[in-house]
This record gives sequence, structure tokens and C-alpha cells, in this order.
Amino acid sequence: MEYMSAKDAANKWGISQRRVAILCVEKRILGAERVGNMWLIPKKAQKPIDARTTRYNKCEEKTVKPFLKWAGGKTQLIDEIEKYYPFDDGKIVKYAEPFVGGGAVLFDILNRYNIEEIYISDINAELINTYRIIRDNINELIDLLEIYQTDYTSLDIEKRKEYYINKRYIFNKLKSNKNNDIEKAALMIFLNKTCFNGLYRVNKKGEFNVPMGAYKNPLICDKQNLIAVSEKLQKVKIVCSDYKASDDFIDENTFVYFDPPYRPITETASFTAYTENSFNDDAQKELAKYVSKLHKKGAKIVVSNSDPKNTNEDDNFFDEIYAEHNIKRVDAARMINCKGKARGKIKELLISNY
Repeated sequence: MEYMSAKDAANKWGISQRRVAILCVEKRILGAERVGNMWLIPKKAQKPIDARTTRYNKCEEKTVKPFLKWAGGKTQLIDEIEKYYPFDDGKIVKYAEPFVGGGAVLFDILNRYNIEEIYISDINAELINTYRIIRDNINELIDLLEIYQTDYTSLDIEKRKEYYINKRYIFNKLKSNKNNDIEKAALMIFLNKTCFNGLYRVNKKGEFNVPMGAYKNPLICDKQNLIAVSEKLQKVKIVCSDYKASDDFIDENTFVYFDPPYRPITETASFTAYTENSFNDDAQKELAKYVSKLHKKGAKIVVSNSDPKNTNEDDNFFDEIYAEHNIKRVDAARMINCKGKARGKIKELLISNY
């Protein structure tokens, strides 16, 4: 009989090597034998089918958190969003997040469940490159980040500004270069951890233009979390594209979470530019049509967005374009604009098809 290693089985079945070892220990892979510290698995062995026949078990692996600060991140809404997670019945075995951003919901799900297939995407090429480098080249990435950490924190404020501006210049030069992806990812994380409010904003030329922040001792290289994130991302399909590219992945066994650029709720709150492309009302309507298309496929879907009724009770934009779905208004702590009276609790929307 021919055998393969746990690593070979992991690559063949699209799961982590650790997961293969667990399945061997649980005697769920027929014919698997332990020789010393290695598992030998028959090449003809089939991947155990567990998620479709049993309820999901909560993950017992390391918990992870988003590795970037991200405008509009969903960490504060996790308690509301998790109420929609449909994984416990054993039918939903796939997850898709086409506007992944900082990935707060992605990492919450990865911490809680063992999902068979996961798909994430974003049109921000630098963001997606960073996800891929964390997954595929974590050691090289950490080496660079540790250098940045040591160099930057040893400088006084004026020298830090010079260092920051130089790194921002290099990052913008590399954005148009298909090579140096590891350096590009390291610079993405460095700039995110040291820029003003952790913003990712670009000008019309697509150049990152956020000034330096005022952090005394920023954690540029969170080594423990980055390694844990890398492990979690091993089975994740990472795509640089718009949300419609997810169509081939999504089926009746998929939970989909959409977190598009929010519709501005005031004339001055128009920041959606984490890429040089805008997401206007027509784009919001196109997304609503796409949600209806996926609804017909049988997918479970949740969409988040701003609530225009925060500032205009007569604005029924989302109530109209998502009229066939369920709309829930939830509390969120957002800053509508720079004026103090506009800060604090506002309402956001969670739209679902179930």
C-alpha cells in the first residue's frame, strides 16, 4: 500500500496539517498509522466528511484578531453579527466575505468554527497582497517588521517623521510593482500601525497619503498574532477582485457577509476612499441586485451598511432596495463628523435574507 504524509494529505484535501493530525488521532482516517512522530496515511484514503453530518465543533486553536486597523471595522458589532451565524445545523459549510477589509468577522468565524471552504476578496490590491503574504511568507514578513519596529521606536519625533515619509514613499513606488510583495506587505502593516488613526486613504493617483500618527510606542510587529493568523489563513482562498467574482464560489451551502463601503450619512461624511474607486448609490443598488441573485441560489446572506435615518427620517434608500429582505437597526459607536454633537451612538443596518 502506498502512503502519504500528513502534509501531503493537508495539501490534497485543502485543510491544515494540524487538522489532519487531529483526524488521525481521532481514528477518523481509515488506515492511518503513526510511525515515530509522523503519521502515514494511505494515498487512497478519503477526506473524512464531518461538517455535513455533525454539528460544528468550536475551534480549540489559538484565537486571532485583525492584524490591521481598518476604517469601519466590525469588531464592535460582532455581538450582533454573530447572532446570524448559520453554521450549527451542519448544512452551511462554506463562508464568503467579498469586502474583507480588516476581517473582523472573518477572524471571529475562524476562531469559532472549522469551516470546510472559505473565500475572501477585496479590490484593494495592497490589502489582499498583505493577506497572501501573511499566509504564505510569514517568517520573511516578520523579519522585516521586526527591523521596522526596532528602527522606528528608537528615533525621536522628528526622525520618526523622516522615517515614516520615506517608508510611505517606498510603499507608493512599490504599489505599481508586481514584485517585492513581502516588502510591500510589511510596509502596509508598518504604515497602518504608525499613521494617523490607522486610516488607509489614497488620493486620485492611488497614492497612500495619510500623515504620521502620534503613537509613542506602536506595536508594529505583533509576532504572536501574525503567526496565528497565518495558520488560520492556510485554507482560505484569497482573491483580489470585486464582489461579483465570488459568484462561482457561493452556493446553497454558503454563508455570505457583505460589508461594502458605507453610504455617507451626511454630506461631509463621504470617506469611502480606501481605493481610488468610489462606491456610490448606483453601486449600492448593484450590490442589492447581486444579493437577490445569491438569495435565489439558496445562500445565507448578511449585509451591513449605514442607516440614513440617522440624519433624515424620510430617507428610505436601503429599505427600498432591500425591501424583500429583513432589516434590523442596531446601535454602533461611530463618529458622523468632526463636530462633537454628532459623535456617539448611531444606528447601523444589518440586512439578512433569513
